[in-house]
Amino acid sequence: MSATASDNRRELAHRQNDGIDVTLFWNEGTSRVTIQVLDSHSGEAFEFEVDGSAALDAYSHPYTYAATRRVRSATLSGFRATRPACGQSARDS
Repeated sequence: MSATASDNRRELAHRQNDGIDVTLFWNEGTSRVTIQVLDSHSGEAFEFEVDGSAALDAYSHPYTYAATRRVRSATLSGFRATRPACGQSARDS
């Protein structure tokens, strides 16, 4: 079985505060960096790609960056199933 691009996604940072989860991912296969935000209050989630040079700033201020990026939105359950444990790739979980 061949590995897909999502199999190589690594969690670089994660934080949670007042029902909002923010995760910084790096895809080893594509070198793409994404930010994922899960809001347990509203049940909504979104994810967007960001330039690696702005990754930590986008991680710290995801709503500001999301306003200027093409954002992939979904329900909370759609994202939770794909989130690997800290430090693991999707294939390790």
